Amino acid sequence: VNKLRSALTMLGIIIGVGAVIAMVAIGSGAANRISEQIASIGSNLVIVLPGSATSGGMRMGHGSRLSLTEEDARAIALQVPGVVTAGGNMRGGAQVVFGNQNWSTIIQGTTPDFLEIRDWELADGKFFTAEDMDGATKVAILGQTVKENLFGDGDAIGQIVRIKKVPFTVIGVLSRKGQSTWGQDQDDTVVIPLSTAKKRVLGVSQANARAVGVISIKVESADLIPDVQQQVIDLLRQRHRLQPYQEDDFDVRNLAEAFAAQEASARTMTLLLGAIASVSLLVGGIGIMNIMLVSVTERTREIGLRMAVGARSRDILGQFLVEAVTLALIGGILGILLGVGGSHLIAMLAGWSTLITPGSIAMAFGSAALIGIFFGYYPAHKAAFLDPIEALRYE
Repeated sequence: VNKLRSALTMLGIIIGVGAVIAMVAIGSGAANRISEQIASIGSNLVIVLPGSATSGGMRMGHGSRLSLTEEDARAIALQVPGVVTAGGNMRGGAQVVFGNQNWSTIIQGTTPDFLEIRDWELADGKFFTAEDMDGATKVAILGQTVKENLFGDGDAIGQIVRIKKVPFTVIGVLSRKGQSTWGQDQDDTVVIPLSTAKKRVLGVSQANARAVGVISIKVESADLIPDVQQQVIDLLRQRHRLQPYQEDDFDVRNLAEAFAAQEASARTMTLLLGAIASVSLLVGGIGIMNIMLVSVTERTREIGLRMAVGARSRDILGQFLVEAVTLALIGGILGILLGVGGSHLIAMLAGWSTLITPGSIAMAFGSAALIGIFFGYYPAHKAAFLDPIEALRYE
């Protein structure tokens, strides 16, 4: 009967439910984006970096000391339980040329198990083999960014590219990985055999020809990472003949710890945004209670008449509770539509990653129903226990 009053009553619930869904979608989208970036790096990954060299009293930072070798990677793969595989890697920048096109990119010299370690797949072609490693074959696998800049939509397989004036045959193209958590384009790379990188492109150190820039380790499961990390430290200290009082000449890093901290921050942000938006639901519930109290006052004679012809207190209670819950649920449905639409609008206009989950919709809808019951109970209880005689006399 009172359409405008009902609409205004539901407005608080509509805004509250919509705000909860939109805010949770923003937080969930951020958490999901972090998870995607973690997966793009490689699951269950542990990396070992060379230690810091000291020259003239100055410490040069990680990687300045040639303390890791190909043999260290092989020993880790064979001797540490829980390790699926491990491989050495060298990186350096270079210009890649094809015809009249050129592109500056990252050259990675690595081992045949690179795809397994990084959880990477090929979009086309094949990867190099152990025979290519042994023979220092001049073959290359291109990342998507390099392929697009050199070949566009054309086929790269079988073509000859020049890396630092050395001809390489393209035998594969990597699938797209996207950006890493620190904003690096992982597809802007060319992968070649480690032996070829040392002999033809990146060069080797005269001090240690077997040195590598980093060792990447793939672990069987995330639960084993702490144990594997400690065993790798023990093994490398033994292989490098370090005394107990000497510092490590390498650095073992567990990427899962950094990513877990980022995920925890995203979850905290989601809870915070949801809690802030829930205030709107509380305001909407108060609005329902106020309007229902006004309704009880206006319908006092109706309540008295119903009681006079046999209605019991629980019938009156049920009537007003149903009205309150109905208002809340209709507001909840409209709020869900507003929240879903608002989330898509935010993603489109602001470019943010949003993720609407069935759980957030169910939570918001359930909250609307609970608010209808909670805030509608007091007016319903007041109506149910009116004195019928006094109610009939009410003008």
